[in-house]
Amino acid sequence: MTSPPARADLVALTPEALAALANRGLVKRAAKDLDAGGGPEITVAADGAVGGTYPDGTTTSLPAGGGLDAATCSCAATGTCRHQICLILAYQRHTAAEPEQQEQEQPERTEPEVAWSPGAFDDDALARVLGQRALTAARRTFRTGYSARIRRPAGDDPVAQVELQTCVVRFLVPGELGYVHTDAVTVLRGEVTVLAVWAFRAADERGLTGGEIRLDVGGEPGRAAGGDGLDAAMDLAGQVLLEGAMHAGPVLAAALGRASADLSARGMHWPAAALDDLSGQLTAHHERRADHDPGRVAELIAELHARHRAAGSGGQRSQVLGTDEAVETPLRRVRLAAVGCRVAGTPESRTADVFLAHTGTGIVLVLKRRWSVPDGERPTGADLAGRRIIGASLRSLATGNVVSENATRSAGRVVRVAAGRIAKTTVTPLGDAWYGLPAGLLVRDFEAAGRALDALPPRLIRPRVEAELVHVVEIAEVRDIGYHPGAQRLDAVVADAAGTAAVVSAAYSPHRPAALDALAVALAGRPRLVGGAVRRDRGGLVVDPFAVLTPDGVVVPDLAPGDGTTALDGPSPTAPDPLGHVLDEALAACADIAHRGILHVTPALRERLARAAKDLEHTGLSTAAGTLNALTEALTGDDPHRTTRAWAAACIRLVTTAELR
Repeated sequence: MTSPPARADLVALTPEALAALANRGLVKRAAKDLDAGGGPEITVAADGAVGGTYPDGTTTSLPAGGGLDAATCSCAATGTCRHQICLILAYQRHTAAEPEQQEQEQPERTEPEVAWSPGAFDDDALARVLGQRALTAARRTFRTGYSARIRRPAGDDPVAQVELQTCVVRFLVPGELGYVHTDAVTVLRGEVTVLAVWAFRAADERGLTGGEIRLDVGGEPGRAAGGDGLDAAMDLAGQVLLEGAMHAGPVLAAALGRASADLSARGMHWPAAALDDLSGQLTAHHERRADHDPGRVAELIAELHARHRAAGSGGQRSQVLGTDEAVETPLRRVRLAAVGCRVAGTPESRTADVFLAHTGTGIVLVLKRRWSVPDGERPTGADLAGRRIIGASLRSLATGNVVSENATRSAGRVVRVAAGRIAKTTVTPLGDAWYGLPAGLLVRDFEAAGRALDALPPRLIRPRVEAELVHVVEIAEVRDIGYHPGAQRLDAVVADAAGTAAVVSAAYSPHRPAALDALAVALAGRPRLVGGAVRRDRGGLVVDPFAVLTPDGVVVPDLAPGDGTTALDGPSPTAPDPLGHVLDEALAACADIAHRGILHVTPALRERLARAAKDLEHTGLSTAAGTLNALTEALTGDDPHRTTRAWAAACIRLVTTAELR
């Protein structure tokens, strides 16, 4: 075969890129056919179009400049078929077999992949490949503004990627719009691709050259502060703080709910969610439900103040308040790997959160289920394990691979999977899927993971997304396992391959009574991977486990059978935490103020604040102590607004200190 210069776009397609554009099964079958001698006879036209004729007479064509969407095949398959994939693989092998072409093509497969930016595409190129309708739809979103997290190509990951609010866009081949992959459905593919290109363009224009960048794109000037809607919400939160949660009735809870709906309609989803949670807490207290938590009330009020302050001082609107983007986006065929399950609940209900890692993008989504509990029943996680969800048991779902053509993702990373006869969903055993997760999701270096956590903004002003810090952690050694009876907590010291230590820590819950027993057995059985939520604590990493991969398979502690009466030997291997105790006492005092109300604070509570301030000062947290002293002084005055500001400053400082210590 003689041909013009080799097609750089086809040469650059890796097996992973082909699997994203088609599916892994097609790539494996095409490679198997090619290895068995069933590959095509290749022809290359003067314009670069690559054709293939198979032994059975099937003909396939890959026109230049159109990507796989422009490919054709005479077989009966709809969409991308194995013949098209096989032709690409055959073309790559043929090109690699010619030394001169290999020397010409090799630089194009390395340097440009690292240096290029999708922002280089102009609008004419976008309209030519994606259509004018895609640009028109994208401009509507641009006018209201949207958030994006872009990941520039690097040597270890040459794919440029943009995470929008409800989907991810990946540019698999440098300089080519025909090989863009997104998990959004086909009808939205053009629009989200345009938005992703504009996000890179905005980053390039602003000189943002980091490997991973968060930014807001478009939007009307002056919208960042939130306007009257947020101010009205803050007035209601201030009323709760002044009167106290214990004195708030259903009327105030309903007003908070209406304010939440108003903020959500304005695109301020994060403070809207905080208001909604605060309304739920007031309702829970009024109905004397067990899910009412004074500490949670205080944290929600502090979050609202923190977001209001950050927005007013010029913080990124999308990070602090949210954007006007679609609340949900339907996804195309998506492959998810389960990372375990968390069972919780109240006397009236049980909930199960199944954590599902998107194997292509490294983002963890959450599938939620809630069941009402009949009077007199107390179901545990083991009782729920057999409940059916999307055609499979909860146990199978929490330990399996999920492939669905009928999934929808929310801005908060909650995934809904609907049952359907046409759009199918399958659940298969997990196998070794965890080992193939992207580097950002699979943690092998504890120190690097700690640095990544340190780089995040404080939790009070981060986007409210589910499973934000869920990872799969590889452990090389389990050093010690023990139980803290006072805290009803199991702790295990583990280490990575470099010897850096972390702690796997799980607390007892009556809704999952056998979880600690199952976790202790799994950790004693030479595990290698643990899926769970990762956080910073006392300078190290702590993992709250949802699943453990052992030589015998995946163990989900929350779904384990048993009554939790097995004796757990050995003391907790973690040292006492006097700093944490002092912070907890200070936070509890602030929570008590929010519960009673600033207008109803007693002298005893003021003395409690003063003692907490002294303890903070003695432990070296002088700034936090100063905020408590300022609050104590404000409580002796007659200016409730000054006291509200002082309380917010103290609570924000304490919550953030506890998070980052």
